[in-house]
Amino acid sequence: MEFIIGIIVVYVSVLILLFIFQRSLMYHPLENNYSGDKLEVEVEKVKIATSDNINLLGWLHKKDFKKFKTIVYFHGNAGTLENRIHKLNHFKDIDVNFLIIAWRGFNGNKGKPSEEGLYIDANSTILWLKELGLTEENIILYGESLGTGVAIEIAQSKDYAGLILETPFTSMVEAAKNFYPYIPVSFLLKDKYDNQNKIKNINIPVLIMHGEVDQIVPFWMGKKIYEIANQPKYSHFTKFDDHMMEYDENLLFALKSFIKSLN
Repeated sequence: MEFIIGIIVVYVSVLILLFIFQRSLMYHPLENNYSGDKLEVEVEKVKIATSDNINLLGWLHKKDFKKFKTIVYFHGNAGTLENRIHKLNHFKDIDVNFLIIAWRGFNGNKGKPSEEGLYIDANSTILWLKELGLTEENIILYGESLGTGVAIEIAQSKDYAGLILETPFTSMVEAAKNFYPYIPVSFLLKDKYDNQNKIKNINIPVLIMHGEVDQIVPFWMGKKIYEIANQPKYSHFTKFDDHMMEYDENLLFALKSFIKSLN
């Protein structure tokens, strides 16, 4: 009996610790897999003030706001803007402007990341672009991993030019269950990012990209998001990509074709 009570005490203690420190497990601003890539595309470092008075670091690449669409890039749950240089460099060869922002708590930004906070960051970024004269029809939302939850949230019932989702998950609850199958994450999780229900509210063109050997977000999640998504929708599914998809010729062709179809 004492053994069973001991197990229960340990289990409850683990639940309490997971509940308290869950955002430290979800968001990893200090993780750095920067491999020394050098920017080959010209960017302007900008500061974007959020509605709750946090200044976000952003990199803006402007070719021509009137002639080309502008990608707003929402990155994943780990690392810095520098960790995305190997992707951003390819945008120099695509007829598109881009703005990538670092979330609150990332890249030296003040604040602590949360679902609500990231939505504020994203909406403040869109407002900043609108103040430069852009409209929703000029903007393509790009979500990477965790960033797909933000992109899907703000794309609902809007008229953005398009939506790109790289390694999207169905919901953070299901993603967490994949790692913690014996934990009641449905009750403990604060930041749920319910992509599978929100994607139904989106009626703009969507491109979904995912690799079948993704070890972090299972491929079936990206496939399910694609199946649920409304038309027009496009996919770039690969046999061998892990969570960090390779920006090879095939992926770039899919990106360029999708962007070109929006003009």
